[in-house]
Amino acid sequence: MDEQEKSDPAVVAMKPANKAERSVAEWVEPRAGTKGNADHEGSPRTQRRDQEMPGLARIRQAARRDKSSQLTALLHHIHRASLAEAFYALKRDAAAGVDGMTWREYEHDLSTRLKGLEDRIHRGAYHPLPSRRRMIPKAGGGERPLAITALEDKIVQRAVQTVLNAIYEEDFLGFSYGFRPGRSQHDALDALVVGIGQKRVNWILDADIRSFFDTVSQEWLIRFVEHRVGDKRIIRLLQKWLKAGVLEDGKVSVSEAGTGQGSVISPLLANIYLHYAIDLWAKQWCRREAKGDMIIVRYADDIVVGFEHEAEARRFLEAMGERLRGFALSLHPEKTRIVEFGRFAAANRMRRGLGKPETFTFLGFTFICAKTAAGRFLIKRKSRRDRMRKKLKDIKEDLRRRCHQRIAEQGKWLGQVVRGFLNYHAVPTNFEALRMFRRQVIWLWKRALMARGNRDKTYWNEIMKLAKDYLPTPRILHPWPEQRCAVKHPR
Repeated sequence: MDEQEKSDPAVVAMKPANKAERSVAEWVEPRAGTKGNADHEGSPRTQRRDQEMPGLARIRQAARRDKSSQLTALLHHIHRASLAEAFYALKRDAAAGVDGMTWREYEHDLSTRLKGLEDRIHRGAYHPLPSRRRMIPKAGGGERPLAITALEDKIVQRAVQTVLNAIYEEDFLGFSYGFRPGRSQHDALDALVVGIGQKRVNWILDADIRSFFDTVSQEWLIRFVEHRVGDKRIIRLLQKWLKAGVLEDGKVSVSEAGTGQGSVISPLLANIYLHYAIDLWAKQWCRREAKGDMIIVRYADDIVVGFEHEAEARRFLEAMGERLRGFALSLHPEKTRIVEFGRFAAANRMRRGLGKPETFTFLGFTFICAKTAAGRFLIKRKSRRDRMRKKLKDIKEDLRRRCHQRIAEQGKWLGQVVRGFLNYHAVPTNFEALRMFRRQVIWLWKRALMARGNRDKTYWNEIMKLAKDYLPTPRILHPWPEQRCAVKHPR
């Protein structure tokens, strides 16, 4: 009897006696998932990584065996099967690049297309197309350039990314979370909460790199990749993507710096760059310079470092600025700051006659020093107000464009939007923000229905019935950080 069965009184009550007859055993309700295949060996929930693409296991073993060696003969892992796997890993409804080719169109005669693509890659005749630039608004104001690559370029980049991941997942450090297989934003959030709670953290350095994807040195990036990749053909592919340029207003512009934010390969290249520019250096600084406790959590170019002593936080910030300047990067002066934060921050600030501890933001949440009902220290995470306002503004504009849709269509769409927001933000201590977000969406929907129907008022009982039918109810979906960390890292 497993632990789940022991804790379930209904299951225990239905277990037969040890020496019962065969007819008694037949009364036991079968476990879920075993119907019809109890005599067969169960298949694993997910395929092993070396089953997904033959040869990746050997790459990982070689990368793990010698972390200072270059790996050669990598291009032969880019073949028709890996390209097909990469194709089916892409989003079906993603925007088309300059070629105008959509996923559905490319799927027609896929085998012939991939055969030709494979041949061009291995002959050196593959040439990427320039990316199409689209500006997307930032939550804090301004716009961010997004590069939309052509479909075939996405396929090749995804296949190359899979091969390179097999190498660099053996090298990347544990406090790096951004855009890595098996790691999510919530893993980074959990690590930060647990680190602050379990270490003597009194000061937080909230660091932001200015325009990281636009200022990355392509020369340094290639040099970093060459530390581990000895296949010149892979290097040439990376160089082709970096020099493919951006199409804007009918003109192609090629930059000597930056990677196309939004392309499939750019998150991995960003991690490689920051691994050598920041992570390895920060690990050494922690060992050699830090006298007190120190924690680091990095998600892409968003970095949070916790310190026990303020003096060490300021020395690290100064040294980090110098380090980044050596690799053509710089810290954003307005978004980089040191705040007093931790279990003793409130008492220390009160003793000095200061106000409540300052807050900081990370991955869409505001971190707040709080206490439980029993008076214990609690890190409260609350959805950022600016992000929530931006989301509500987008919903308002979309409702205006959908004003002629049927109520059922509007409700189905709104349900998907609200569910997506709640799925990410439904962390403990954030229930009130979730409730207010849903209520604001209901109010916006009510206003949109009033405007469409030319009615003076829509009664709340009518709109609340629609909300009950279409909008998910707020509830906490994510476990407490300590619980999830204990499951994922049971050391």
